[in-house]
Amino acid sequence: MKVISVNIGVPRKIQINGQEVDTSIFKSPVSGKVRVGKLNLEGDVQADKAAHGGEHRALMIYQMQSYEFWRKELMRDDLTYGQFGENLTVQGMADEEVCIGDRYQIGTCLFEVTQPRVTCFKVGISIGVPEMPALLVAKRRPGFYFRVLREGELTAGDEIIKVADGPEGMSVADVDGLLYSANHPAEKLRQALNIPALSAGWQSSFMALADAVKNGLKGNAGLAEKTLPLAWSGFRQLKITRIIKESIDVLSFRLEDMKGESLPAFGPGQHIAVKIPAGNKGTPIIRMYSLCGPAASGYYRIAVKLEGGPGSTYFHHSIATGATLETSAPRGNFILSDNQSPVVLLSAGVGITPMLGMLHYLSVKGERRKVYWIHSAQDSYHHSFATEVKGLVSKLPDSCLVNLYSKPLATDRSGHDFEYSGRLTSEIINRLQLPPDSECYICGPAGYTRDLIGWLGENGIRQEKVFTEHFGKEQQAPGAKPPHAPATDSGKGPNITFTKSKITMKWGEQYQSLLEAVEACDIPARWSCRTGVCHRCECSLVDGEVTYSLEPLDKPADGNLLICVSKPIKDVVIDL
Repeated sequence: MKVISVNIGVPRKIQINGQEVDTSIFKSPVSGKVRVGKLNLEGDVQADKAAHGGEHRALMIYQMQSYEFWRKELMRDDLTYGQFGENLTVQGMADEEVCIGDRYQIGTCLFEVTQPRVTCFKVGISIGVPEMPALLVAKRRPGFYFRVLREGELTAGDEIIKVADGPEGMSVADVDGLLYSANHPAEKLRQALNIPALSAGWQSSFMALADAVKNGLKGNAGLAEKTLPLAWSGFRQLKITRIIKESIDVLSFRLEDMKGESLPAFGPGQHIAVKIPAGNKGTPIIRMYSLCGPAASGYYRIAVKLEGGPGSTYFHHSIATGATLETSAPRGNFILSDNQSPVVLLSAGVGITPMLGMLHYLSVKGERRKVYWIHSAQDSYHHSFATEVKGLVSKLPDSCLVNLYSKPLATDRSGHDFEYSGRLTSEIINRLQLPPDSECYICGPAGYTRDLIGWLGENGIRQEKVFTEHFGKEQQAPGAKPPHAPATDSGKGPNITFTKSKITMKWGEQYQSLLEAVEACDIPARWSCRTGVCHRCECSLVDGEVTYSLEPLDKPADGNLLICVSKPIKDVVIDL
């Protein structure tokens, strides 16, 4: 085994479907001795450090033999060392033979194998084969990362000496397939989790997979958020049995089964989609509403604020008790966890609805952990569910209730109707002395959510302990365009409805995937591989049917889809 080529690169900008992306995938060989630091080779600069940098992903390794394989497989004689984005091109060290935790000496450096390559669309651009991320996994030739145990120098031609075997003897190819393929044996997952060298990200993925296997959940929980099974597919008729005025501009609606049977329980914090017969040209519009009643009551309850749009106008002025609504099954991953950490529920305005579902759940359980309820409203006229919340909080043995009124009325009483006058501030958050191990759930406008995330971080609450839900359109990154219909909506295909963005468009043959349609509307969406491997683009398919242009290695959870490789067969409703 020896080093064939040492390769470095610096970030450059590329275009992908109209988006500008920084990448260091393009690397070139260098001669002579190269200094190896704790996090990289000297002269090499990682562009996307969230995916490719850090201690456990310091150097990327790929094999000369894999280059020979791809030259034959792709019928290409133009592949050059460094083109797969590797820092070291090596002879030997096959992915089927090298194990996670193996240690190697090269030059004066000592390295440890930590994880396979992270799937990314950029290797497809470098090779000129968009399907490359999927092919690397399917052909068991991903390549792998080194952690630097001892800094030093190395050069092309250096011998590679194996100095230690990794525990469990799990090869790079086996560990890669365990995550990305459809086969996740519980015994293999336990084996992988016994490897101390395995990077934290992969360990977290395998723990999520093991939990999903134990609980019989479908989909790939190691790559996508855990998804609860859907109670039914598509839409189902439910009957409105009660309408209550909860505040000056909010009505709640109780929904029940048409035959009087109990409706399936839902996860506290989940939502449903509702079809509203108010669209143009007879096309219903779709709106999402959080469930704000008890999770296992046998009925569903939603609350709708009058905001002037067709959805809220329909609920406030065109519907009565006894009417029916077409609704989806409860869905969404904004769900209260069942662990014993303190819980902080933060909401503003109609953002109270998912929090109220969570509060009902905690109250029914008689939860003994600390619960903080922090809600912001304009005044008592605009304060929905105030009496109900007080009653639920009073049943919790260790709770703290804080209401804030931005413009209290003269009749509103401090200490009774509200605790603080004005808007929520960092000083108030500091005063509450939230435990650092708290789990915080937030639902409110973009600015409210953004400020809170910062304030909670200042109080020692880690980002992974903060969960957010948005009413209305998704929050936009600074400088991003707001979602809109495509500039040229001349498609003749099925309707595509994006529920959170409140956009309906026609599918056109100019799109190679639903992800391209999403990008044409500037709708925020996560993605990485664009080949159905990484599952970052997995989202909820509320209704309709799709086909896959490239079959995913592991299918998404029931009721979900991978937008990067799917096309609509008929009208689809997508929770984006």
